[in-house]
This record gives sequence, C-alpha cells and structure tokens, in this order.
Amino acid sequence: MDHPSPAILCTPGFAQNNVAWSPFHTTRIAIATSANYGIVGNGRLHVASTFLSPAGLAGIKLDKFYETQDGLYDLAWSEVHENQLVTASGDGSIKLWDVMLNTLPIRAWREHTREVYGVDWSNIKKDQFVSCCMDGSVKVWTPEHPRSLTTLQAHHACVYQALLSPHQPDLLATCSGDGTLRFFDLRSPSFAPTSNTFTAPLSAPVLTVPAAPSEEIALDWNKYRPLVLASAGIDNTVKIWDCRMLQLGGSAQPIGGKCEGRLSGHEYAIRKLQWSPHRPDLLASGSYDMTCRIWTINASPGQKDLLRIHDSHTEFVVGCAWSLFEEGILATCSWDCNLHIFRV
Repeated sequence: MDHPSPAILCTPGFAQNNVAWSPFHTTRIAIATSANYGIVGNGRLHVASTFLSPAGLAGIKLDKFYETQDGLYDLAWSEVHENQLVTASGDGSIKLWDVMLNTLPIRAWREHTREVYGVDWSNIKKDQFVSCCMDGSVKVWTPEHPRSLTTLQAHHACVYQALLSPHQPDLLATCSGDGTLRFFDLRSPSFAPTSNTFTAPLSAPVLTVPAAPSEEIALDWNKYRPLVLASAGIDNTVKIWDCRMLQLGGSAQPIGGKCEGRLSGHEYAIRKLQWSPHRPDLLASGSYDMTCRIWTINASPGQKDLLRIHDSHTEFVVGCAWSLFEEGILATCSWDCNLHIFRV
C-alpha cells in the first residue's frame, strides 16, 4: 500500500538521535543531534515547527539551533515552562535551554562522569526530571537545584533509558545492557543486600524483570494501562510486560513481570519505542533496520499486529515520537540526518 510522502527536515552533517514534541505548542518539535554519529565532535539542538502550505501540504521549518561541544543523545521538554527543555550529552553534561533565547543554555549540570544516554521529564511531578548514564547510574533533578536530588546506582551495565511512570509519581523504570528492566520507588531508595565492596553498591529495585539474554535498549510505559510497559533490544523483538504484581512501599521483589505478548518483524536491534498517547493498543518502534514499524497489541483474530512499515529512511531509525495533540501524527528521526513526520 502506498502512503503519502512524509514532511522532511534535514540537518546536514548532524545525525539525529531523538525527537520530542512540545507538550504546550501543537506544532513545535525539537531534535537532538550529533556530528559523526556521536562518536566524536559537537552536537546541535534543533527547534522546528510544522505548518500547512497554502496548498494544504504539510511541511517542517527550522526555527533555530544551538551548538554544543559534544553530541546530544536525548532531550525532554519541560512540563512546567513552555519554552524550556533539557538535553543529554556525550560529555556527561545535562543542559537546560530556553528557546526564547538565542545563545547559551540557562543551566548546566555536570555530575555524570560518562555519556548521558537519556532524560525524561515527569508529567506528574512536573518540577522533576531524570537522567541515565553509561555508568549505570540514574539521577533525579529539579531545575532550581544546582545538584541532583537523588542518585541511584540502578545497574552495573549501561542504562539506556530511565522513564518516570505516567501514572505513579515516584515510580521509575530502567532498561539496561544487562538485559533487565528494573523498577525503583523513589520515596524509599535503599541498597540491595547483595552489593559487594568491589563495585558501587546497587540501589534496591522493587521489581526486576529479566527481559532478554542480551542488551535491552528501549522502554516505554503504556499511557493508559498502569504497570504495563514495552521493551526491546538487540534480539529484534518488542516485548509487552504486565508488572501489576509490583508493590510500592513493600519489600523488594527480586524477579517478576509477565510477558503478555511479543511483536516480531524487525531485522536488526530496536532502538526506540513509544506508545501512542491517544490509543492504548498502538505502539511505534524504530530500528537499526532503517524502518519504523507501527503495531497494535489488540489485533482481531486473523488480523496482523503489524499495521505499517515506514521505510523511507536510509540509515538507522533511532527516535520516534507521537504528536501529543493530533492523533495519528508520528515523527521519526534517523542517522540519515532527516526528520520525517507523517500520518499513520
């Protein structure tokens, strides 16, 4: 089936690592990018907006960009200030930007000692965001404080994503190179009793899900079903997890999680997942096979769970994001330096 061509924004010389729609402005979108695929060199934060031409065709225009000394791997819009967002950088720094200003970030934090792979802003405790790092740590921040509020040693391996629950304000989920998902109660951080003195003591999760025998590098909370998540990694498979046995405020549970479904079809590792903000069954996945796939987990008998393959990119698809305001609009970004926006 042929689909209309996507609207495209090119960022020449800067591979795109993630994309995020503003939670305040219907047409505003931002992209985190890096030169040389993030291996070495500088980065840029691009801010753009979508528009409709007089002929009714969708387009994207670049409004401004900000230079950084190292590549940017992730970004998250503030939930309290319509013009602010944070970025995660390869040099370990986290920066807060105001898009009404044209020069430097308004704040910068430098506690992480390795690459920061992810940032996520809470949509419940709207003054807090989290960051995750290659060294296995996760930090909780608020823009008004010069230092982090909390540090968790979540894993001994790289933490690729750390996401705050959209349903419970103090619940955090992580995915890691050790193949597990872990859940933490931020109200009662404690250390795992099995930690040894030769490594940084691990924080105690309230639940650990052994998701894969290999690296698990993508994660997202379902926006409608509390304690249901999707994860994926280098096994090329999306897994749907039901973690309702998790008990906040109780004793730590070492292992749990019920895999209630698997979505197969990607040919290489899956780098990004995002559930639809408008439908509980709809999920997008971006992969190193250069495609973004859209799935339903509620396929009728005889219906396929794969709804669409977007295969217009020519490099790894490493980011995807649903519009928060317009149902069915999806943005994808890639190492081919192109942002695509299209209707599913």
